[in-house]
Amino acid sequence: MPAGRVVGWRAAVLWVWVSCGCAAGHLEYSVSEETPRGVAVGNVTADLGLSAAVLSLRNFRFLPSHSEPYFRVDLASGSLVVREPADREQLCGAKAPCVLTYELVLEDPLELHTMRIHVLDVNDNAPLFPARDVQLHIPEFLAPGARFTLPRAQDADEGSNGALSYSLSPSHHFRLDVGPRVNDSSEFPELVLEKALDREVRATHRLVLTAHDRGRPARSGDAQVTITVVDTNDNAPAFERAVYRTKVPETVPHGTLLFRVQASDPDEGSNGAVRYSLSNSTQAELRHLFHVHPRSGEVQVAALLGPPETLLEAYVEARDEGSFGGLASTAKLLVEVTDVNDHAPEVSLLTLSRPVPEGTAPGTVIALLSVRDKDLGPNGKAICSLSSEGPFKLKASLDNYYSLLTDGPLDREQVSEYQVLITASDGGSPPLSSRRTLTVSVADVNDNTPSFPQPQQELFVAENNGPGASLGRVFAQDPDVGKNGLVFYQLLDMISEGQTAASLVAVDSSSGAITAKTSFDFERLKEVHFLVEAQDGGVPPRSATVTVNLFVVDRNDNAPVILFPVTRNGTVPVEIVPRSARTGHLVTKVVAEDADSGSNAWLSYHISQASDSSLFRISANMGELRTARLVLPTDAVKQRVLVVVRDHGDPPLSSSITLGVLLSNSVPQVLPDFEDAWETGGYLSAQNLYLVIALACISFLFLGCLLFFVCIKLSQSPGHGSQSCRCSPEELRNGRRVTLNPCMASATIDVTTVERHSQTYLYWASLGLGSDNNSLLWRGEYRAADLRNLATEVGLNLPISCIQIRNRKDHVNVNAMVSKFCGI
Repeated sequence: MPAGRVVGWRAAVLWVWVSCGCAAGHLEYSVSEETPRGVAVGNVTADLGLSAAVLSLRNFRFLPSHSEPYFRVDLASGSLVVREPADREQLCGAKAPCVLTYELVLEDPLELHTMRIHVLDVNDNAPLFPARDVQLHIPEFLAPGARFTLPRAQDADEGSNGALSYSLSPSHHFRLDVGPRVNDSSEFPELVLEKALDREVRATHRLVLTAHDRGRPARSGDAQVTITVVDTNDNAPAFERAVYRTKVPETVPHGTLLFRVQASDPDEGSNGAVRYSLSNSTQAELRHLFHVHPRSGEVQVAALLGPPETLLEAYVEARDEGSFGGLASTAKLLVEVTDVNDHAPEVSLLTLSRPVPEGTAPGTVIALLSVRDKDLGPNGKAICSLSSEGPFKLKASLDNYYSLLTDGPLDREQVSEYQVLITASDGGSPPLSSRRTLTVSVADVNDNTPSFPQPQQELFVAENNGPGASLGRVFAQDPDVGKNGLVFYQLLDMISEGQTAASLVAVDSSSGAITAKTSFDFERLKEVHFLVEAQDGGVPPRSATVTVNLFVVDRNDNAPVILFPVTRNGTVPVEIVPRSARTGHLVTKVVAEDADSGSNAWLSYHISQASDSSLFRISANMGELRTARLVLPTDAVKQRVLVVVRDHGDPPLSSSITLGVLLSNSVPQVLPDFEDAWETGGYLSAQNLYLVIALACISFLFLGCLLFFVCIKLSQSPGHGSQSCRCSPEELRNGRRVTLNPCMASATIDVTTVERHSQTYLYWASLGLGSDNNSLLWRGEYRAADLRNLATEVGLNLPISCIQIRNRKDHVNVNAMVSKFCGI
């Protein structure tokens, strides 16, 4: 048959089986052994109905069943080419036929084809005898017709190339007889005695045994047969049976008894003693499998008998102990090896999609498996099943092939990897099984959009921040992995109160951190609204947005601004209050505002300094300046009030305004100047004034009594005239002027502290004019300010250098001090 021709129609049987998206076929080719390298055996693509270009596109794979790849497929032409010359005898031995099996795998769609290559025998081996020199000892008394077994030649070829015929060199005493074997058509030679031997005539006969095969051209091999004529022991042992047959399992242990052969020899003595051994006719590779006891004839197992379903043929020889080597005969041993379920199925992974994209449609083939069991028959019939949970199923395709398919949706975010456990069990008793775990990884697909925790996010920043200050960050999660789960952020520009968001804030693309690009002023911009987009790195990308509301938090960075009264060119605003004004008379209202908000803009009004702190009060919340009491005649005409407006920030800020108040019943033509310095003294309140007057009255009564006694004393003293002047406090307050003695050099006011009420001091005061009898006494309760103005109101015209006011210790604990008012 020419190489490359398919058997049968076009010398190949191609069949295709389609199941679950998989296709399969069967190809057969024949090639002679020792075919040179590079010879084309056949065209695979043509026999499969494909083009050669499809092999590379569909990831064609050529899977040999042997470790040595003797053939290959040329991807360019699709031809099956010899890669290495194959020796049929080395590959298969005596087994016929010799078949090499290959798997052809194509993807997209997945196809599996089985290819069987028959290696045809050529006559490249000559017959070979186990021994080139055969020694035979034949007694001279044997009658013609005696038979002697000759060694059988071995030819490694098969068929007619291994079929042997024998020939013997010409001889007058011997001829060659060939008998057939039981289990095949081969022959084994026997030497037949044709004429009685006479040792005295010829003691040794040398013959040539030649074995010829039936190949073309034929080959031959020969052995030298040396026959020694023995004078005694003319009976050979005879076996009870010519053939011994038995069946044993392949796992039969060493030492197991297979046969007990028995041969008898009618001779006596040593000529009738029989010894057993394996005959030279037993193949060399089988001799180590058996052990024959030389005396008992027991044949035992000496090694593993080999693969099951094998018929082993051996020969046992019975030889007596007669002289000259004794006589021998042979019997055939046939041992049939039966299969035992001693091999578990083997699961092999042919192909596996790694990884499997999530969202793959159910029914998609993701793996192709093959199951092999070295046992035979039911012991080698294996069935696969799934032993694990998951969206998968197994489906049988060709014999011993299974496809693993998806049986449900795959979601990597829920399960990223599956451990698929496949169990293969055979049909033996008891059955054997094996397991194979496949790791199926689920590849990520960009099927998830980045998500923010909330659709809106609020951020706060205190005004007057520096550029680059961190305002916060946005964060979005994407359950995908790799680039599909890598989130980038960008600012979607929006106009907020006339300004673009991009000019105010910046968003870091990788971290989502939001920073300020400018300094915010609450008074100009209170809030900013913008969108931030989160986009993943998938193809195509997915994105989501979040609304960010940025609120500017107010700081106390603006002091209150006084709107009214209005000051022009730094002048003090003046308000006129009639002296007849009642308590609570509205002098003016201070109006102020603060650009801040909240507590930073909550204003309160306070009188920080006033010419007379008892005369005015101000509403802390409204800023209304009102009189706190009735205007007294003693109140100065010009009053100055310093009003402070303070907010409630932290720290608080304040502004102040100085107000001039003119106590007058009429509007003067020219307003007095209120720009002079503040007076250090204050004015007494009405209540304190009454207390001072009460104390002064008591003092005047005491001084009156004292002056009375002094006057009586002086009236009794001749030469001294008395002149006194007494003035009541009312006269002094009414501006009554007293003419004093010009001899007065100083005026001293002795003041004794009596009591303190609300930061106002009451004094007992007396005014003495020198140390003579001319004296001016002034008694009453007065405040320090009243005493300070006493000199001017009394109208002292003396060159007074100093008016001293001394505090004296009384029952009230007061530190003694001297206050001097000079230059008044």
